[in-house]
Amino acid sequence: MASEIKANKISPATGTAFTIGDSGDTFTVPSGATIVNSGTATGFGGGKILQVQSATSTIPFFDTTNSAFVDLTGMTVNITPSATSSTIWVTGKISAHPGDNDYGGVKIVRDSTDIGIGTGSLSSRTALHGSWWVGTTYASTEIPLSWIDSPSTTSQVTYKVQGYAGGSDGVYMNQTNGDADNGDTGRHVSTIIVLEIDGS
Repeated sequence: MASEIKANKISPATGTAFTIGDSGDTFTVPSGATIVNSGTATGFGGGKILQVQSATSTIPFFDTTNSAFVDLTGMTVNITPSATSSTIWVTGKISAHPGDNDYGGVKIVRDSTDIGIGTGSLSSRTALHGSWWVGTTYASTEIPLSWIDSPSTTSQVTYKVQGYAGGSDGVYMNQTNGDADNGDTGRHVSTIIVLEIDGS
């Protein structure tokens, strides 16, 4: 016959810690019961999402800077990691468009450091997270963002997305370069999501 213990509080007889059961034991929380944690839960392994910060922009953005990176409007997120062991997952997508028959791309920046970009023998090539080439006034390119970063700090970190156009027609975000006021032309949304993942 199973026994039952009822108590309002369980405390260690000595010290500040006590052990429940032995190695290999299983403890079941029945359906409808709730465990409330008001302190710090440790020892459950890493991988838990600790916090999420995000930014979304539907604002049409245009810049004519030729072959120079510019901050994309609204694509900046601040996050303060809770531990130096945490990893940061940067995800989202940028809806962008270069000018007619132009080319361009985006990169992710942590504070002032480029991350998640191509490397190797660059020579005159541009290091990017993703790029596009579009020769129409109506289409837009979706560039996905995805990068795991390890800032190793508990100070605030700023993540942002920068874009550039390689030619003279400029770079557009959330709109096409034609931006004609008709049903063939769309307006779009871009977003950056930053998640802190427990690395313990």
